[in-house]
Amino acid sequence: MNKNSLIYVAGHTGLIGSAIVRKLLKAGYKNLILKSHRELDLTNQKKTEAFFRKNKPEYLFLAAAKVGGIFANDTYPADFIYQNIMIQTNIIDTSYKYGVRKLLNLGSACIYPKYCKQPIKEESLLTGSIEPTNEPYAVAKIAGIKLCQSYNRQFGTNFISVIPANVYGINDYFDKGGHVVAGLIKKFYEAKIKGYDSVTVWGTGKPRREFLYVDDLADACIFLMKKYSGNEAINVGRGRDTSIADLARILKKIAEFKGKIIFDTSKPDGMPQRLLDSGKITALGWRAKTDIEKGLRITYEWYKKSIAGK
Repeated sequence: MNKNSLIYVAGHTGLIGSAIVRKLLKAGYKNLILKSHRELDLTNQKKTEAFFRKNKPEYLFLAAAKVGGIFANDTYPADFIYQNIMIQTNIIDTSYKYGVRKLLNLGSACIYPKYCKQPIKEESLLTGSIEPTNEPYAVAKIAGIKLCQSYNRQFGTNFISVIPANVYGINDYFDKGGHVVAGLIKKFYEAKIKGYDSVTVWGTGKPRREFLYVDDLADACIFLMKKYSGNEAINVGRGRDTSIADLARILKKIAEFKGKIIFDTSKPDGMPQRLLDSGKITALGWRAKTDIEKGLRITYEWYKKSIAGK
């Protein structure tokens, strides 16, 4: 991939896709193809094929997906499995048909078994049962990884899959159906400005998650597009996890909220722990640069200015 390559970033308006675009532009890649969902419905096979026939991208970052936290996954399971399978199937198959030189497919750490030896190695995939609250989404993302591997084996394509830790950052979805970081940022901000006595957090607070700042993931994706062509999926994380309780305490401090944190134990915890073994990408020469407090502070300030301040 060079500075003049024709690069398609699918899902460029989302959390991860927008970060990849920022990194590419900063690095001098200007020949980018960007289409919003309104302009191109990737669940539609005919429209997807017509787009590839016309544009013929050389490199592709597949960041388009229907995403959300435990609430959204549990409420809309059919949407999550159908839309994600359709997006991936259409893009991966059409990339093969129209000669995409290399494709990077973004998976999710929720694909790993619920009770998994920590830190989780890539080889743990499909060795146990998935956490039920996000099973439809996880099954769809596993299908995407297996599609890439199968096309590589049968057709000699160069389609790679990346499995990131829990991603957060600017341009996230800050609403009820969003991920835990975005949801808590909104809660603490509103509690601070409205003078609430407490903030309620779903679950016991005991589960541990590895949180990865989105700009670090974007940097890793561009790095892997240049450096990695293996058939096996590759983990991308920081190498450290944080309990949900500690995450809430950090955000309480950043928001300067003086009230209490209440844990609603009637709500699900999800997977007890999820820490990735990122040894493979580390061996290639890449490491995350943003510690969790710095990343959360950047995200909180962006939310105040760009979302809450509107």
